[in-house]
Amino acid sequence: GDTIHQYEHADVSVAVATERGLITPIIRVADTKSVSEISAEMKTLAQKAKDEKLQPSDYQGGTFSLSNLGMMGITSFDAVINPPMGAILAVGATEKTPLAGGGEARIMQVTLSCDHRAIDGALGARWLNAFKAALENPEAL
Repeated sequence: GDTIHQYEHADVSVAVATERGLITPIIRVADTKSVSEISAEMKTLAQKAKDEKLQPSDYQGGTFSLSNLGMMGITSFDAVINPPMGAILAVGATEKTPLAGGGEARIMQVTLSCDHRAIDGALGARWLNAFKAALENPEAL
């Protein structure tokens, strides 16, 4: 509608491909969990999705979405925001890229789509900078 809600926690939905199509189970209060807790919960939810055992409470709601096509070799794509989410992060595959001074690096492209009624481009850019910093310093997670 015409109301913007500000939530205390991040409920992150993650796209899971099933025989019946995509479904987005949600990691509730993801901002309070460790990386290992999120990983374990996501594996459980993905299996429930593939077994068609998700309950509506497992996939309804959420504040942010994540879509990863990197596992399928896709390096870059644009993801569409699913209301009521405020944003979705599209994650591509890593690619070996030659460096100007010699050697190579593994580069991963991500695209953040934001609902500009709630998250403008400058705020989205600040979030992407924080995300990049977290990936470059995973020990800080």
